[in-house]
Amino acid sequence: MKQPEKASPKDSFGMDTPLARELADLSARRRVLESVSIDFSGDTRILTVSNQKGGVGKTTSAVNVASALAGLGAKVLVIDLDPQGNASTALGVPHNADTQSIYDVLIEELPLAEIVQQSPEDENLFCAPSTIHLAGAEIELVSQVAREHRLRSALGEYLDAHPMDFVIIDCPPSLGLLTINAFTAANEVFIPIQCEYYALEGLSQLLGSIQMIQKHLNPGLHLSTILLTMFDGRTRLAQQVADEVRTHFPDQVLDTVIPRSVRVSEAPSFGQTVIAYDGQSAGAVAYREAAVEIASRTATQSKEK
Repeated sequence: MKQPEKASPKDSFGMDTPLARELADLSARRRVLESVSIDFSGDTRILTVSNQKGGVGKTTSAVNVASALAGLGAKVLVIDLDPQGNASTALGVPHNADTQSIYDVLIEELPLAEIVQQSPEDENLFCAPSTIHLAGAEIELVSQVAREHRLRSALGEYLDAHPMDFVIIDCPPSLGLLTINAFTAANEVFIPIQCEYYALEGLSQLLGSIQMIQKHLNPGLHLSTILLTMFDGRTRLAQQVADEVRTHFPDQVLDTVIPRSVRVSEAPSFGQTVIAYDGQSAGAVAYREAAVEIASRTATQSKEK
C-alpha cells in the first residue's frame, strides 16, 4: 500500500495564516516605501506636536516622523520644548545641564543657531535640545517682554539663514507658556492620539486652546494632522476609537496607524529613533508611511495654491 507523501510545513500551516499574511503585507509595504520619491521645494512647514494627555506617543511620534522625513531627503529641525528632554535623547543629541539649549534661546535670547546640533542619525536631521533648566522657564517667561512670541522670533531669524523643509516642535504635556510659544511659532498642529478609552478626553480643551491662539496670537495656525498611535488590531476597542476619531476629524486623520511595537519602545534606550534602530520593523515602516503621507500633503497643498 502506497504511503501518503510527507506533508511539508507549508502544507501543514499554509501561507494563509494571520502571521503569514502580516509578514507578506509588511514586505509589500517596504517595497512601496523604497520606490517613494518626494520633492521638498515648498515653504517651510512648522508643526507643533501636542497632546496634554501624557503617554500617547507624542515625543515618539515627533522624533520618528522627523527621522523618516529626513530619510526621504527633507531638511528637518526638531525643537525639544519638553523639560524631560526625551526628544533630544532619542535623536542622540547631548543635553546635560551645561549644554546650551532652547532655555537659553527663550530666556537669554541666545540665537537659535548657537544651540542647534546635527543628529548623528542623518545629515538632514537637526535638534535644538532641551535641558533640565527648561523646567523653570514657565515661571521665568511670565515676566518677559513678548513672552508668547519668543520662540517665533528666534525661529524666524534662524530660518532666514538656515532654510528647513520641516520644523517639528515637541511640546510638554501641558498647556502652559512653553506650549503657547510653540503654537504661536507654528502654522500646523500635529496631534498623536492613543487608541485607548481615554483617547478623546482633554482633546476638546486642546482644540479650545488652538482656537484661542488663532484668535489672539496666530491666525494662521490650524489642526492639520492627527496620528493614531499604539493601535492593537486584536481588540475591538482600538478599532472603535479609530473609527470615532475618523468620524470627528475625517480630513485630519492619517490613513496610517502606528501599531504597538516592542522595537518602538526599545529604541530610545539606545539613544535612537526606531528608524535608525530597526528601520525594517513594523513600527518603523508605519512611521515611514506616516511621514510620506505628511510630506505628500505638502505637495497637494502647494498644487492647490
